[in-house]
Amino acid sequence: MIPSPLARVRRVRRVRRVLCAFLPVSSFPALLLAPAAFAQPAPEQIVITANRTPQPLSAVLADVSIIDRAGIERAAVGSVVDLLARLPGIEFVRNGGPGASTSVYIRGGENRHTAVYIDGVRFDSQASGGPQWEQLPLEQIERIEVVRGPAAAVYGSDAIAGVVQIFTRQGQGPARPTAALTLGSYGTVQGQVGLSGASQGWNYAFSAAQARSSGFDATRPGGFAHNPDKDGWRRSSLQARVGYRVDERHSLDASLLASHMKSGYDGSPTTDDQNENTVRNGHLAWAARWSADANTRLQIGQTETRYETQPSFYRTETTLRDYTLLHEQRMGPGRVTGTLERREDELFNPATPFGAAFGGRRHQNALGLGWRGDFAGHALQLRARRDDDSEFGTRNTGSLSWGWTFVPQWRLSATVATSFRVPTLYQRFSEYGNPDLVPESGRNAELGLRYAAAGSELSLTAWRNRMTQLISFGAAGPCASTFGCYVNVGRAELKGLSLAGRTTLAGVELHGSLDWHDPRNLASGKTLPRRARRLASFGVQTRMAGWQLGSEVQAAAQRFDNAANTQRLGGYALVNLTASRALRPGLVLEARLDNLGDKKYELARSYVTPGRSGQLTLRWTL
Repeated sequence: MIPSPLARVRRVRRVRRVLCAFLPVSSFPALLLAPAAFAQPAPEQIVITANRTPQPLSAVLADVSIIDRAGIERAAVGSVVDLLARLPGIEFVRNGGPGASTSVYIRGGENRHTAVYIDGVRFDSQASGGPQWEQLPLEQIERIEVVRGPAAAVYGSDAIAGVVQIFTRQGQGPARPTAALTLGSYGTVQGQVGLSGASQGWNYAFSAAQARSSGFDATRPGGFAHNPDKDGWRRSSLQARVGYRVDERHSLDASLLASHMKSGYDGSPTTDDQNENTVRNGHLAWAARWSADANTRLQIGQTETRYETQPSFYRTETTLRDYTLLHEQRMGPGRVTGTLERREDELFNPATPFGAAFGGRRHQNALGLGWRGDFAGHALQLRARRDDDSEFGTRNTGSLSWGWTFVPQWRLSATVATSFRVPTLYQRFSEYGNPDLVPESGRNAELGLRYAAAGSELSLTAWRNRMTQLISFGAAGPCASTFGCYVNVGRAELKGLSLAGRTTLAGVELHGSLDWHDPRNLASGKTLPRRARRLASFGVQTRMAGWQLGSEVQAAAQRFDNAANTQRLGGYALVNLTASRALRPGLVLEARLDNLGDKKYELARSYVTPGRSGQLTLRWTL
């Protein structure tokens, strides 16, 4: 007998009540594989980062995640790294609160092994190596794209473990003013105002934000240099982006992102230690669409970062410049891309009471070529790049990817790639520097299976990345310092398996991922420090009585704080809740409660993590 419409409605309501009664960790393994009978088709997303040219997500052969502005607001997290940690294969370490030094590990790689770009312009530090994530203001970001796996054949040095590209806000449609006010735990207050739109060939977006927090004591009693004070932070940020379409073929655009952050840290048990982070990032670009088969883009970009500490004085300044010419041309059944690029790095550290001033410069000139062809359900992509470094000579990298759509919703893919990263200027020219260092290098192979249909996705990816000539801090000898020196000593293997998916069932959105990692030092056989071998993230969202309600679980297995694997950091599972409601057209109330169980855990030995905390945001858009 066919059930009546009323019976079907009652059945759906019963399913919804059951799903909402449980946290996603108990139901996700079965729901991840559930059919998409109730899913609604979503518009095709476009990815730029995988190949530096726009491409439909369904055609991308790399392991990619996208977070748009709606997803950023729905997550209601406080920082970029908290947002990234919800994605497959990503974890982070932070020495205290949001203003503290932060490292992101993609697929178990080091922080310096992730290449980060802001609107196509590199963001990196030639002192610490890798981006300083705490400098990035989430309020000014429109979209984030993450590529997991090596991409040196596209981007050159740095992209050993992955690429993260951050796109600042961009205007479209009628003029739209925006404003947001956030109040949260630990005395957190944040305000943001903005204006964006497009008219008569122009598009524009301007945004400014101010935030502060009283913070909490960053280290545990008995820890290194523990000072029982609150380590708060303050940040001011400004973003501007302007574009102009000259005619049907040509367009111009420019952007600026500036951020200044001051935060406390425990460097001494008797002084109130403070650090200041400043970043300025911008670009000018010209783009031409010669025809439906040919596109060209020329871009000039620069990033300046400065890090300073007081009262124990230390300062480092990094300047990065990029000049990039990219052309894409359709030729028969495939597309060819060509890239000419020049990169310039500069580091300056003024004298301190503990050492003399030092600095350095270098550049890389590169030629990159790529080809993509699609044939009867098969896709083949080849990339090759040659970098000529002013210090280390030529480095050749390449990648080969294959994809096979064996039925309309299922695709099998495989990729092999090589990668490298040159030593930072600090690693070569500081008192701990070693002029004999050589670039780190990697060889990666991965295999993926992906299902996508009617708004549901399921993916399974396995990879192995073997790296040689890893740079670490070793014993004294090849440098001026008697404390220790940078040396090439390491060999590592990063391998793992990642299962991720999302679907909608009976009006309930489900998403999550499970990761099994084995990041290992091949010389010692030990697990690389501060990396968990198992990660999990599960989430559920639904609408009820006008509210958008969500819960998520983030979990990590135990880690080791040191290379010898003698200092253990316990595993943890955090339960977070979110809620939002439209109070009136254009006015939305958002709420988030983190660490519902007030779990005590450590990401780095002796450093404190936030307990149960929450925030409320009132967001207005005309």
